[in-house]
Amino acid sequence: MPETALLTRFATPRLIEALEDSPAVLIHGPRQCGKTTLALMACAPSVLKADGGLSLGSGRQRPGARGAGGGYEYVSFDDDVARIAAETDPMGFAAGLGERVILDEVQRTPTLFTALKAEIDRHRAPGRFLMMGSTHLLLSSRLSDSLAGRLQVLRLHPLAQCEMERRDSGFLDALFGGGFAVRRGARLGPLLPELVAAGGYPAARPAGRRRAGWYRDYIDALVLRDVRDLARIGALEALPRLLAYAAARTARLFNANALAAPLALSRPTVRHYITLLERVFLLERLPPWHGNRASRLVKTPKLHMTDTGLAAALLGADAAALAKDRALLGQLLETFAVQELRRQASWHDAPLDFHHFRDRDGAEVDVVVERGAGAVAGVEVKAAATVTAADFRGLRKLARAAGDRFAGGVVLYDGETSAGFGDRLYAAPLRRLWEPP
Repeated sequence: MPETALLTRFATPRLIEALEDSPAVLIHGPRQCGKTTLALMACAPSVLKADGGLSLGSGRQRPGARGAGGGYEYVSFDDDVARIAAETDPMGFAAGLGERVILDEVQRTPTLFTALKAEIDRHRAPGRFLMMGSTHLLLSSRLSDSLAGRLQVLRLHPLAQCEMERRDSGFLDALFGGGFAVRRGARLGPLLPELVAAGGYPAARPAGRRRAGWYRDYIDALVLRDVRDLARIGALEALPRLLAYAAARTARLFNANALAAPLALSRPTVRHYITLLERVFLLERLPPWHGNRASRLVKTPKLHMTDTGLAAALLGADAAALAKDRALLGQLLETFAVQELRRQASWHDAPLDFHHFRDRDGAEVDVVVERGAGAVAGVEVKAAATVTAADFRGLRKLARAAGDRFAGGVVLYDGETSAGFGDRLYAAPLRRLWEPP
């Protein structure tokens, strides 16, 4: 697998476009997913070391590099001096910033948002403030109220498989467009559990015990810092355990009772904690899809971990363990496919929404992708090496429910052949998700 430290992120063109026409741009996503590296590669490439680290100290620095239209100053609010200064005198701090500034971990200084608004209104210019945040800042009323109409938001995920392969697969275009041509390729076979266990965090690339240790340390750091910053909760020690139980239930219907019982927590407490874990991009609930013609659909969201490497580490399951436990591999593989699709959608031209489909007869589709109001497509995922007509039961029901909006559906499997299975229905090898045809 290629080295990942300085891989070009496919969201870079979207970032540069946003900086060219918006006074403030926010990149938000989980810690260690590459937000700072993306920002500096686009705006101040000279401060990046060859290994992906930064050649500047903590706090406030002026790289003096050119990129995305001009030199950018860099300020990190993980530095206590910068953070306290911004909290003590936000208006004075904002007024003292340069013409173009990168503000890292800006969720730690929410009082600064109003001051940034005043600076933008005083001197509105494209690309003035490039902010990064490790919590879901759109849920902050201070940000949404202060910077409405002045801010473009980019969601950055851990690395997608096609970013690691250094080429876009065009999968989403094929799903909504011409379908999947008949062709043969190689099975993933033993490589499949390794891909699932590895996940997409750039810093977690070493395999085995070191990778699992990195993920455990990562969880501890998030609980002690970001979650504590978000809310005062009395049982921080319960969060890693809750996350481990959530990892065991990834790709299943969300059930607060099932998560609350082993932890002796109330349902409202579990729901609150799940929301906090969503805000730091560790969990997400995939809403159900429903159309006007579909009256017998399950209305419960599915719970997904945002990265299968993280899920595997929490479950103590390395690639060898996943290869032996096919049921767990299939469960994590569904989450793997959901997250790969979300990552590809983050740089796709058309806005895409993600859902799951399940009716009361048990027919389901793992991922429903909705492109605006005009088109719906489905993706079913299985770890098996063969596909039968029965595997398309959910996709056929989705097609009937969507009617004229149905653009296509595909069953991804660990086989060799892409082939048609009826009107706008296809089977395709799993690797087609991230490899071009």
